[in-house]
Amino acid sequence: MDNLSYLSNAHSSYIDSLYQSYLQDPESVDFGWQKFFEGFDFGREAEGKVAQDGNSDHFLKEMKVMNMIYGYRQRGHLFTKTNPVRERRKYYPGKELETFGLAESDLDTVFNAGAEVGLGPATLRDIHNLLEQTYCQSIGAEFVYIRNPHKVKWFRERMERERNTPNLSIETKKRILKKLNEAVVFENFLGTKFLGQKRFSLEGAESLIPGLDYVIEKGAELGIEEFVIGMAHRGRLNVLANIMHKTYKDIFAEFEGRAFDESKPYGGDVKYHLGFSTDVETESGKKVHLSLCPNPSHLEAVDPVVEGISRSKIDFKYNGDNTRLAPILIHGDSSIAGQGIVYEVLQMAKLDGYKTGGTIHLVINNQVGFTTNYKDARSSTYCTDVAKVTLSPVFHVNGDDVEALIYAIGMAVEYRQRFHNDVFIDILCYRRYGHNEADEPKFTQPSLYKIIEQHPNPREIYNKKLLEQGSVDASLAKEMEKDFRALLQERLNESKESNTYEPNPMFSGAWSGLRMAKPEDFEETSQTAVPKDALTKIAEKITSLPADKKFFKKIEKLFEDRKKMVQNETFDWAMGELLAYGTLLDEGFRVRVSGQDVERGTFSHRHAVVKMEDSEEEYVPLCEIQKEGSANKFDIYNSHLSEYGVLGFEYGYALANPQSLTIWEAQFGDFVNGAQTILDQFLVSAETKWQRSNGLVLLLPHGYEGQGPEHSSGRIERFLEQCAENNIQVANCTTPANFFHLLRRQLKRDFRKPLVVFTPKSLLRHPLCVSNISEFTEGHFKEVIDDAFVKPKDVKRVLFCTGKVYYDLLEKQQVDKRGDVAIVRVEQVYPIPYTQLKAVKEKYNKAEEFIWVQEEPENMGAWPFICRKFRNSSFNLEVISRKESSSTATGYSKQHISQQLYIVGKSFEDAAGKEVKKSVVKTTKKVVNVD
Repeated sequence: MDNLSYLSNAHSSYIDSLYQSYLQDPESVDFGWQKFFEGFDFGREAEGKVAQDGNSDHFLKEMKVMNMIYGYRQRGHLFTKTNPVRERRKYYPGKELETFGLAESDLDTVFNAGAEVGLGPATLRDIHNLLEQTYCQSIGAEFVYIRNPHKVKWFRERMERERNTPNLSIETKKRILKKLNEAVVFENFLGTKFLGQKRFSLEGAESLIPGLDYVIEKGAELGIEEFVIGMAHRGRLNVLANIMHKTYKDIFAEFEGRAFDESKPYGGDVKYHLGFSTDVETESGKKVHLSLCPNPSHLEAVDPVVEGISRSKIDFKYNGDNTRLAPILIHGDSSIAGQGIVYEVLQMAKLDGYKTGGTIHLVINNQVGFTTNYKDARSSTYCTDVAKVTLSPVFHVNGDDVEALIYAIGMAVEYRQRFHNDVFIDILCYRRYGHNEADEPKFTQPSLYKIIEQHPNPREIYNKKLLEQGSVDASLAKEMEKDFRALLQERLNESKESNTYEPNPMFSGAWSGLRMAKPEDFEETSQTAVPKDALTKIAEKITSLPADKKFFKKIEKLFEDRKKMVQNETFDWAMGELLAYGTLLDEGFRVRVSGQDVERGTFSHRHAVVKMEDSEEEYVPLCEIQKEGSANKFDIYNSHLSEYGVLGFEYGYALANPQSLTIWEAQFGDFVNGAQTILDQFLVSAETKWQRSNGLVLLLPHGYEGQGPEHSSGRIERFLEQCAENNIQVANCTTPANFFHLLRRQLKRDFRKPLVVFTPKSLLRHPLCVSNISEFTEGHFKEVIDDAFVKPKDVKRVLFCTGKVYYDLLEKQQVDKRGDVAIVRVEQVYPIPYTQLKAVKEKYNKAEEFIWVQEEPENMGAWPFICRKFRNSSFNLEVISRKESSSTATGYSKQHISQQLYIVGKSFEDAAGKEVKKSVVKTTKKVVNVD
């Protein structure tokens, strides 16, 4: 039995099905198969006449040769010469002839199966040589699992025709040598001039530089005008210098510490986290824009940001044409295998709301993670096995064979442009030093690093190859090194003489006309009111359904109720939100909303997209609002079940276009926990680290409704503990009109700040949570809303609160007619509206107590922040809350009610600690939706 009998059987069944198709219609199979079956039929006739000559087993062997061809296509990547410093792991069954039921004695036999690989009838020797050269040299190809036969055929024919062997011009080879020289000498120069400084060098993986260079060259040739690049810190300085063309002088200035300017209000970041953008010109004279995104040490965190930036630019700059811009993600082997964000991002690749036309993934596979051996870094065969999730092809390439890398990259870019799918290039290389240049890798990898110490760098290997070919002069590499090193020294000298330099300006391109915010900006009122005629017109449009379409009865009733709101000139939360979007669209802005179930809303309140009753057809009322001559558009997408990935994507989307109201909504506020890395490393800190503003809006359903610890708190305290330098805005609104103005304010200022809004659940249908039309047409966003019922002279106690708890307190105040207790709503918790709060303090000058009231435990919610900010003020604030807790809320309904009654009752106690009137306060609301 053959060693691959199971494979042989599968292939034989497939071949038999092809043969049956051929018998019915020869044109129904590929040309190669037609020729094979023509020979097969001729042979079968001959077999019947001369079976006695001993050749009757030839046709069975034809099948075995076909099995061998398919075996190489499917498993050849396991037997390649792709690892420059280690022996590859052994796999069984192997690729020996015996594996397929063939022998050395068959090598000179002619087989019609040669037609399958483009040879026509050919000897087994020639067929075998072609397969060995194509699938088992410096490139290992994984592609047969792709379920689209056209893609598989494209790869198969392309690779077998050229045998995966590059045929480069002398000029191309010289350019490769030049880029390798820059990569190698740059790292060596930094290592000798800045001893002991971290740089996370590319040494061992220098082939990345000519590889990236060729991505740009080939991409430009195929119509790509812009690349957005994301990568971790390893090799970033080399990429910045030799691909992005950031000046050597500026990079050296950062090493010298001269980039720091104390007069600027920025904290900055380490040099190997910084981004850069530039325009380059290819060898063929084409202009290409390059952007390298800044990224923290969370290695793959930049991936969704890159995709969001790319999609935003495709939407706005290229009118949806994704062949003109391509994202490039540069991964590490351990991070691509170990970081879940990679999976979240890959699952976006073909989704309507997030696709970018295919990402080019380059993996710097240096076979070690920090100090961890690759055998401890993953369970999968390859670090790139996650690519199979989206049926993306993978090329494993020996990093020491730079021409093979160039060839694979060229094929990958062609594939991306033709089929608009992701593609992976796994560059097997090594790391010359430890995790950083001061690290000792022999502590954990003694055997490997003995080999690496003696291993020549890629430039030396390639120069030797070119010399042996006679492709270059023996002195060329030496002259290149000498000239380039002299240039670097010259730029180093200049950097020591110059002062600080200005990095890429933020407020250019799409950000032209905007600026950095100043503290006094937060004391000014933005004009966000909308004329009544315009507002009513929009309200009528978004509450109307086409008469010729059939909708669900509940949807028709919902829209009828909304029409009544227009007639009554009173709007609930959902209408307030939709009117904000509609008015911005009418003014020429763009609105994008994404998140889990955002089209209808988690609590079934939004219904921005409605379905027909008898089909999957959709109707989006807000899409009917279009400013004449404007490219404005309303986009709303239900996301896949991802927070980290989708929030990162939307952050990137907002980063690329500040003229879009870009919103991410969490299904429940606590779901934002899963995206904490994006919050910490990008949203709250990017402006001070990288001088990059952002206007992203987060909607986080929040409020204690008895839904247990998982769905009560959006973790206000976590956002507030990161508030400083006016970096973000944190709001917890209590009226539809105030929410309306808050959303519109995002695009009405000439600066951008992230906005975090803690949105309601029960208030979506609370009878008191409504706003009159006048509040939309005459008002503006109110950071503080004062009590409208009490007389200042009668007030003895002032309750400050934020969000939904206001309505519980209001009910108690109104039922008991407590004119001595004022309830003041802090709608914007940060930046703290000091001016308005001081005015409140002065207004209630007879008050004896000022108390912060919150639903959250004492160690959570806004109180820890408020306590810290007002600790030396004249307010002398006390707090009423749930007692401190390690969990956000109780899971028991009765306990929840008891706690809520305590908070409300305590807020209205007299000085002796007793309630003035014993009234029953309804604190339980109907739970609209739970998970």
